[in-house]
Amino acid sequence: MDNETKFMITCMLFAAICSSVSSDEWKATVVKSIDALVTSCVVVPCSFSHTGGNLPSSRLRGIWHEKDGTKRNIYHEDPTLIKDNFKDRTKLVGRLGQNNCTLEITGVKDHDNGPFCFRVELVRTENNDPTKDKFFFVEDCVELNMLTEPLKPAVIKPKTATLGEPYTVTCSVIHTCPTHVPKLTWNLDSTNIIVHHKDIKQGNWETQSILTVIPEEKDDNREITCTAEFNGGLKSSETFTLHVKRIENYNHIIIPAVVGIGTALLFGIFCIFMAKKYKNHIAELQNQEGTMWNRLSRLSRR
Repeated sequence: MDNETKFMITCMLFAAICSSVSSDEWKATVVKSIDALVTSCVVVPCSFSHTGGNLPSSRLRGIWHEKDGTKRNIYHEDPTLIKDNFKDRTKLVGRLGQNNCTLEITGVKDHDNGPFCFRVELVRTENNDPTKDKFFFVEDCVELNMLTEPLKPAVIKPKTATLGEPYTVTCSVIHTCPTHVPKLTWNLDSTNIIVHHKDIKQGNWETQSILTVIPEEKDDNREITCTAEFNGGLKSSETFTLHVKRIENYNHIIIPAVVGIGTALLFGIFCIFMAKKYKNHIAELQNQEGTMWNRLSRLSRR
């Protein structure tokens, strides 16, 4: 083996080692598995890191592709390089300059299973000649769990409602499309509805609708339905029966009891007064009889 051949082999080995070290400096974090509702959309959380300091978005190219084919792109900034069945259905919703490679897929089809992987290209300019360093992350890919039917909303409520008192019900649904959140509606006319959206991690989000009503007698045994409408038009709902508890009225017992007790007290006071008066009268008569007897006794002695 001549010296030139040895030098070429050494250069190739050195380049391979440098490439490996460079790749190790770039890391991607992609959720491994996520649900995707057919006809709706799905947002795949993705982030990456590197040791090269802050890089502007203009120097970065983010690409998503099928795991078994790095050229079968499902997202590329050049639309001509995207597979036909993914054109106009994918976009990056994250900013690459902020190390965010989150992907959105709309109009989900039942064959969009994946796995899909992310790669990034770093554009360098040397001697007015742009070059690209490519970093593949085929060990960090996402698979989509296809849902043909939407999840039903979950309803949290007290068992019974009290007539005339506020009654609060919470309806919530889990989804993976925060860019087009499900719409929750009720079959009741109420202006007291509060809606919340929150990230529950791993690509899952929760939308809540909190309804507060003042039940009336006519609402007893009424069916209340919460309906979730997802992006793409699919709907699901949950229904429960409202039971209204009436406030117990004890006036029919309390009033007669009070009247009876009052009458008894008055009658008792009257009896005590009459008895006392009678005793005084008897005492006066006895005193009078005693006085008369004393007079008669004195007269008889005389």
